[in-house]
Amino acid sequence: MASKAAPAGAGDDPLTHVTLSWPQGQRSHWLRFGKPVATCCCAGGRRIESYAPGQVFALVRWAGHDHGTALSHLAIVRAMPRGAPVARLAAVDPGGEILLSVQGWRRVARVFAVIAAIEALGLAPQEVVPDHWRQIHDRLAGRAVTRIADTLCQAARRAPREIQP
Repeated sequence: MASKAAPAGAGDDPLTHVTLSWPQGQRSHWLRFGKPVATCCCAGGRRIESYAPGQVFALVRWAGHDHGTALSHLAIVRAMPRGAPVARLAAVDPGGEILLSVQGWRRVARVFAVIAAIEALGLAPQEVVPDHWRQIHDRLAGRAVTRIADTLCQAARRAPREIQP
């Protein structure tokens, strides 16, 4: 979080910008994980976090009203380079590759449990291979049980790192 983010919509800007907001008691956009390359605090209780192409982050959107929760949504997204095909997503400019998307508090809570299991292994969720997130999405969509053992197997196949002598 070193530098300021460029304004959203900048033509040659290679970054993906995520606008986070949290009006008291109405709605909230926040990140469960991700490591932005830039952050910009804006007026009105908003913050913009920027991601380089290839970086992965988890965006949580919540909205409520007088009777409780109206919307719970979690999306795990990979930032894509400008010009690449992207899926449009609220609060994400220009969009990204959606690796996992769930709605409803029960499903969001299940994904939170998977993320917590990955973190318990000492891994950063943003470094897990994208195919793992797609597999979790498919299992949830098919109402299959997402087992912690799956997380252990996938952890062994996480994104390769540079080998240093």
